[in-house]
Amino acid sequence: MKAFRILTLFVSTLLLLQQASGQTSISAFTADSVDLQLVVKRVIETHPSVLKAQEAMNAVEAGIGLAKAAWYPEIDLGAGYTRIGPVPSITIGGGSLDMAPANNFNTSLNIHQTIYDFSKTGKSIQLAESNKQIAEKNTDLIKQKLAVLTITNYYTIVYLQEAIHIKEAQLGILEKHLDFVTRKKETGSATEYEILSTRVRISAAKNQQLDLETALDNQLAVLNALLGLPENTRIRVRNRLMIQPANVRYDSLISYATEHRNELMLVDLHQKQAELHFQSVKSENNPVLSAFASGGFKNGYFPDLNAERANYLAGLGLKVPIFSGNRHHNLLLMAESDINSIKQDMEQSRRDISSEVFQDAANLQASIRKISQSQLQLEQAEEARKLADLSFKAGALTNLDLLDSESLEAESRLNLMRARADYMINAAKLEIAIGNQGY
Repeated sequence: MKAFRILTLFVSTLLLLQQASGQTSISAFTADSVDLQLVVKRVIETHPSVLKAQEAMNAVEAGIGLAKAAWYPEIDLGAGYTRIGPVPSITIGGGSLDMAPANNFNTSLNIHQTIYDFSKTGKSIQLAESNKQIAEKNTDLIKQKLAVLTITNYYTIVYLQEAIHIKEAQLGILEKHLDFVTRKKETGSATEYEILSTRVRISAAKNQQLDLETALDNQLAVLNALLGLPENTRIRVRNRLMIQPANVRYDSLISYATEHRNELMLVDLHQKQAELHFQSVKSENNPVLSAFASGGFKNGYFPDLNAERANYLAGLGLKVPIFSGNRHHNLLLMAESDINSIKQDMEQSRRDISSEVFQDAANLQASIRKISQSQLQLEQAEEARKLADLSFKAGALTNLDLLDSESLEAESRLNLMRARADYMINAAKLEIAIGNQGY
């Protein structure tokens, strides 16, 4: 009973520690607004696809060890019992002499060691080691794709957070206008149509706010899935829309990308691996020189057939392949075809990367122009709203005209925020498109 209580206490403590650890992890993202670097770092460290790729490295390491095993001797212990009958015998001088015992026992330690296989094992090891390089590059590629997804999600959330604030401010102004025109109607200075129009605008703004809040919830669900947090975790990200000059010279960017993109490096590694595979297939028909030795105890020796005696055997073996039904020839053709196929993959990757870099650079340029244009439109909208406010107070402008100017200012702010978020997303995409890590 006492042991059961101790076990229960131990399990409860473990559960509490695990729960506390999970709460600490969540609080790191909910206590304050989080920075992009923290989010990307957490995604890269904990995402299942990255952990799976890292686990694949263990399998690759085991494959290298397996290839190197051919250098070491094979040792085994054997034991056997055989009952034979009839027992072979000969007749001498009227008597019978057994040539072997009826019960045969054999215990032996057997060793087999390859002495030289004309680089066959060396080629296999090189092929296995190439898998490690490919696995490492695959892991980098997965991390980059996660970084793009996380960065896009992060800046979309930045935009939605700020857009909701803009809508809340717009709704505040509309509510004040509704109160103002309601009081004016009581004095006969405003019509029912002005009140109705203001309420319609409030309703439209609330619908837009609801759409933005729903979009934010969806994006937060994506971010929580990337971070491995509960779906309903409320995370607030930092507004760091820092616009900086960007290099969008296409030729230099494409040239840089072809030297640094993981996809091209991966295809290059696959090509080298295919060439190693071709050399490995060629070496399959190389001779193999090996040594073998066996020692132990068995019976069946004269003069006492039933007595077990120590024995051994040792020797050298040479295996030279002569004919395998054209198997080797066809394997070489297949390996050569793989090399040629990968060369086409290399060319296709170059074209795809060049197109991707060009498009991302063009999108970044467009974002820069949109920021400039949106900034100008916002300045004009702010000025128009100020003039409309003065005209409204002077009685030269209707309430609806003033609402139009205020709505235009709010939309201009939203457009500028969207353009800034698009710039940050496109800048990050271009950085990753040319081969920079992004994490």
